[in-house]
Formats: sequence, structure tokens, C-alpha cells
Amino acid sequence: MPARSQRATLAMVAEAAGVSLPTVSKVLNGRGDVAAATRQRVQDVLKDLGYVPQPGRRTVGPARVVDLVFDDLVSPYSLEVLRGVTEAGAETGVDVVVGRLPESDDDDWARRLSLAGREGLIVVTSELTRAQVEGFARAGLPLVVIDPLNLPRVEVTSVGATNWNGGVSATEHLLQLGHRRIAYAGGPVQASCSQARQHGYRAALENAGVTVDPRLILHGAFGYPDGLEMGGRLLDLPEPPTAVFAASDATALGVMEAARRRGLRVPEDLSVVGFDDTMLAELATPALTTVRQPLQDMGRVALRTLMRLAAGETLDSHHVELATNLVVRDSTTNLRGAP
Repeated sequence: MPARSQRATLAMVAEAAGVSLPTVSKVLNGRGDVAAATRQRVQDVLKDLGYVPQPGRRTVGPARVVDLVFDDLVSPYSLEVLRGVTEAGAETGVDVVVGRLPESDDDDWARRLSLAGREGLIVVTSELTRAQVEGFARAGLPLVVIDPLNLPRVEVTSVGATNWNGGVSATEHLLQLGHRRIAYAGGPVQASCSQARQHGYRAALENAGVTVDPRLILHGAFGYPDGLEMGGRLLDLPEPPTAVFAASDATALGVMEAARRRGLRVPEDLSVVGFDDTMLAELATPALTTVRQPLQDMGRVALRTLMRLAAGETLDSHHVELATNLVVRDSTTNLRGAP
């Protein structure tokens, strides 16, 4: 066994396991033509020796593979990002493996991906622990996150949209329609993208001379059930809002349903703005006014950025932001009685 300070090589693994180099390569590449007992012995030696493929290099085999991990695989947001990543992968000859964020807090996840010869990992709207991030750094595997719920290390490469600007544009639109009692149905408190949207919302109100009412700011998950719950709480206030800016399209639809259950009409009685511009926005009744963030482009940029890191390139910035823009549809209108 080599000393831990010495980087293990395939030759060391093969010698310690008593197998040939091609056999070790087959195990690393997930080939099926290796006996179960032999495969287990090689995997045990790989782990004992702490073998990690050299950064920027792949194990034997032509395929380049990256992992794409979500906290929610079935949301319209995830589907848009998935499309962008897979299209960029097809253009660059990279295969994409899709999965869910594991619950483990150690670096076994990073080690497994290294042993499988992955080029790197893209994580979408998930919360990473410091141990997970450090595990990828030790394994030499590039990591790119999209709209992370947190950033355990500032040097983690991330891709997002201009969330603050989006919050400003959504709120200014409602202000221009005469609304002053505007609520914010936000995402998780720790989510940096939701925080930025809230800051934009507050800035627009303050610039218009409107006092921010803390009772009109709520937080929940980026989904329909939380939007329904937050919408109910807002509309049951003694002095409810006349408009709601929701941190996602799914949240906005939940708010609209809460209004319907109370006999309120959108937009006549309540104007609603979402965020994302997924397929839900156009399918909603009425069609949803929303802030569009280019989700497919974010996926494409994340994949291309990951491959640059895998090639050993140095990036100009650890964070990339793509522009948002407001898409006005039918869920917003002038406040009754407003000039």
C-alpha cells in the first residue's frame, strides 16, 4: 500500500487487487464484463488507496459524462433547465446523467462520481453542505450550481439570473398600475435568488415612497402548495394586499387559487406577478404576468462552464448572471379607483 501522501495510480490499484490494468479500467467505466467478486475487490482497493482520477482527464472510454442533480425533478423550472443542459451536451458531445441530490453529508458522493469517470457536476436549486463542496474539491471534480439555496464557499461557480432587477421590474409594474399595498410571496428564507428578488421588491417600493409592511412579506418553498398557503394568509389579513409578487410561477398559481377560493377575481380584485416564465405562465387562467428568466440558456451556460473547468481553464468570474425581463399578460390590471 502506498503512503497516503502519494497519489494512487491505476497500476498501484491493479497490483494491490491482483488484477490487470484493463480490468481496473472496466470497473472504473462501469463495464458489465467483470465478475462481481472481482469488481468488489477492485472497488475496495480504490477506496482504500483513495484513488482519484486526475483533474481534467477521463478514464478509458470515449464518452464524456456529467451529472445533473435537482431537488425537484418534475417542476416546470427543472424541465426548462434540463432541456438547456441536455441540448448543450448534445452540441458538445457530452452525456448527461440526471438524478436527485443525495442526503449523505460526507464525500462518498464525490468519490463515487470520480471513480465513475465523471467530468463534473451541475446542481440545480439545491442546498449543498460544506462537506459536499469540500468533497468535490478534494476529488478534483468541477462543480457548477444554478440558483443555489446557499453557497457554502464563495468560490463555488454559479449561474443565475438578474434576480434583483427582476424584483424591481415586477414591483414597478404593479406600482405603475396604481397598487401600493403589494405583497411578496417569497421562496425559502435562505435562498439567495429569493433574497435578491425580495431586495428588488423592497427597493422599488422605497424608491416610490411606499412604506414596506413586514406583514406583507412571507416565505415558503417555490411551489404551488406554499403559494396557496401564503396567498390565504395574505388575503385573510384585516387589510389584504391588492397585488402580490410571487417568487415563482408555481407560487403565483397557488396565490391565484387562494384568491379564487375566497371569491376574488384575478386581476379585477387581485393582481398577481410570477417569476420564471415557465409553461405554467401561459397555461394559467388568466395568463400570468411574470418575470422571465432564461432557464434554458442558464442550463446551456452551466454545461459549457463546467466543461471549461474540466479542461482546466480559469474563469473570469465565479458567478454568471443572465438578464431577466418582464412579460405582461392578463393577471395584472389597474387598481380600482386609481388615477
